[in-house]
Amino acid sequence: MTDETTKTRSKTRRRLRGWWIALIAVGSVGLLVAGAAGFFAWSLSSSFDSQTTKLPDIFPSDDASRPPVLEGVAAQAQNILLLGSDTRGENDGSIDDLTGQRSDTMMVVHVPADRANISVMSIMRDSWLEIPGEGKAKINAALSLGGVPLALQTVESLLGVRVDHVAIIDFEGFKGVTDALGGVDIDNPVAFDSSHLPGHTFAAGVHNLGGVEALAFVRERYAFTDGDYQRVRNQQAFIKAVLGKILTAETLTNPATLSGVVGAVAPYLSVDEGLDSAYLAGLGVELREVRMNNVTFFTLPSSGTGTSPDGQSIVVIDQEKLALVQRGFQTDTLVDVVPQLQAAG
Repeated sequence: MTDETTKTRSKTRRRLRGWWIALIAVGSVGLLVAGAAGFFAWSLSSSFDSQTTKLPDIFPSDDASRPPVLEGVAAQAQNILLLGSDTRGENDGSIDDLTGQRSDTMMVVHVPADRANISVMSIMRDSWLEIPGEGKAKINAALSLGGVPLALQTVESLLGVRVDHVAIIDFEGFKGVTDALGGVDIDNPVAFDSSHLPGHTFAAGVHNLGGVEALAFVRERYAFTDGDYQRVRNQQAFIKAVLGKILTAETLTNPATLSGVVGAVAPYLSVDEGLDSAYLAGLGVELREVRMNNVTFFTLPSSGTGTSPDGQSIVVIDQEKLALVQRGFQTDTLVDVVPQLQAAG
């Protein structure tokens, strides 16, 4: 074996390990990674599987009530529903039973069949739509009304495609990940006074944020004229910053840092029973060529805000653009649909 071959294989192992930790770390994109070989990978997988909470019986038992299974190559695509909630301590310290609580963050991660890219779609929490069996309501009410199963069913109904896996992260996990990385650099586009850290101002520009500041950054919405719109943009910026920090040589070659990241986020994660380290490792190997410029973030299109018949402030889903998004998910062409949405403004 030549020195060059050894170097190439070493770099490949670091990339695999990096994606595994990166995506687990943020609880969202972080659920799509693989580990390196040997004791280090075993210890990380053991930590992930033993510390995460499992979500049993969250998929509908009536298969006929779900969207049809995709056929052909598109059937190999994966859709992962990610829920963020600020509820730890309100359910006896558990995040696996969130009935009665509303989800603060909702994203759908789409991994195409060819594993060439990743698309992450945020859904505005006040999006007004039909919740199966409950009538019209904001999408974040689904979790409150029927727990994770109803939230999953609502998203499947919205997109017309099945969800393969589900993960919930408590916002406290964001803080732990940030501290484990020694802080992350976030380019803040909009200056604001924090309502979660009284007296603290987030000026426009690049900031190195510690865990407490990062948590305040991703939770803020009251300081913005467009409320949740900017909050969603800030959450996407945070995920990008975490990924960017993890995918550096300094982090990837530091087992203590990587172990700290997994240990910081795992206790704040609840996942379906099939979303374990073995699944992540296998998917991560398939995603080994994906880089940050292959990860796209976008938001479910809306036509602005409005008022519901009962007087609630809501986000109105753009039905014409929703049809494009649905087609992208259903035909595994989402990577082609997103530029069309961005061009349409």
